Amino acid sequence: MRKQIIKSTLLLFAIFIFSCNSNQQLHITKKNDYQKYLAYNKNDKLENIKKDIVYWQKKYDDAPNQYTYLIALSGLYSQLFEINGNIRDLYHSEKLLLDCNNRIKGEKAVIHRSIAKNYISQHRFKEALSHLEKAYELGENKKGTEKMLFDVYMELGNYDLAKEKLNQIQNFNDFDYLIRLAKWNDHNGNLDKAIEVMEKVMKMAETSKKEDLKLWIYSNIADFYGHAGRIQDSYNYYLKTLEIDNNNMYALKGIAWIAFSHEKNTKLAIEIIDYIETKHLVPDLYLLKADIYDYVGDARAKQLALNDYFSTLSKNDYGDMYNKYNALLFAETPGETDKALMIAEKEIFNRPTPESYDLLAWVYYNIGDYKNAYNVISKHTLNKSHEPLIMYHNELILKANNKLNEKNSHKKELLESIYELGPNLEKEIMTI
Repeated sequence: MRKQIIKSTLLLFAIFIFSCNSNQQLHITKKNDYQKYLAYNKNDKLENIKKDIVYWQKKYDDAPNQYTYLIALSGLYSQLFEINGNIRDLYHSEKLLLDCNNRIKGEKAVIHRSIAKNYISQHRFKEALSHLEKAYELGENKKGTEKMLFDVYMELGNYDLAKEKLNQIQNFNDFDYLIRLAKWNDHNGNLDKAIEVMEKVMKMAETSKKEDLKLWIYSNIADFYGHAGRIQDSYNYYLKTLEIDNNNMYALKGIAWIAFSHEKNTKLAIEIIDYIETKHLVPDLYLLKADIYDYVGDARAKQLALNDYFSTLSKNDYGDMYNKYNALLFAETPGETDKALMIAEKEIFNRPTPESYDLLAWVYYNIGDYKNAYNVISKHTLNKSHEPLIMYHNELILKANNKLNEKNSHKKELLESIYELGPNLEKEIMTI
């Protein structure tokens, strides 16, 4: 009896220790780490860009025949968009580039590459491809064009051509090549290899001591670590990003996601998002808030967040940039499935990727047309994408068609991707 009591006591103690360790692992964010960035009102980078715009605009006004001034202005407005999220700045950047291109009769490859970069930001990938093809024909800096062609081929789902371009630019000492190699490995589901490559890139960036390179790699490797379940590493590199750029809203959003998805600290997540809204207002912030309010069961706050999302879209012309979000929302909203279907078909026309076909399959699934949903995934998404959301949709569609079995199920991978998918889907995945 005494031995049994001792065993029970030891078991309870072990459970207590495990519970404490689990809680310690769960709580990663620390107020002292990030609080100063939520009260940072000064943005030297933004102020310098505004001063530079005034400077170059005056130079252009004084000498409107100098088209190079338009290129400088365009780049500045593009940077402005990256900081404040105002789509009008991106469109103004495009306008300046098109004006410049017309003046020189389309004979400069560098202008075509700049236009293509702008169109990539707008999700106008076919138009970006057209300008890159013109840049390639013109010949100047073909390597630079080939790197961007890889990017666009990936966005358009032309993976064979993307692989071909990747081979053409192969150089294991080149930063630009390595980040694309990492993207290729991630696309093929080899996340460990992608991280290995990114870590090599990080060493190169740190050796170069170039702040812009370190800023890029720290923020991006933080994402990769998060996808791999290395949440502490992800958090650390978001903080490293903020050390370089105190106003980096991308890193703050990453920390908000950790607070929500990993720690279930919805209050902190909302606090960070509310701050980001004052500096960098983009529609998808409202979708994140809607997810958080959905998780806590606040239906009214969720609807208000969705109203703010659609209001922001209506006030600004975002083109096709939010098609994916809209298709997913409308697919799950009774009475809006026709809109979802139209958007999904448009996305397939714009970029026939597994991601676009997933939207179509998800619309069919939500209207109860399981047969058509299965036909779509069997041709276009099954074993063709490692994106957790697509795999989740595939799982439900297979189940609805009585075709889900141990061999084709990816439930284990989905459970490992809960952090990336978000806590709202955890219960759904458990019941598949």
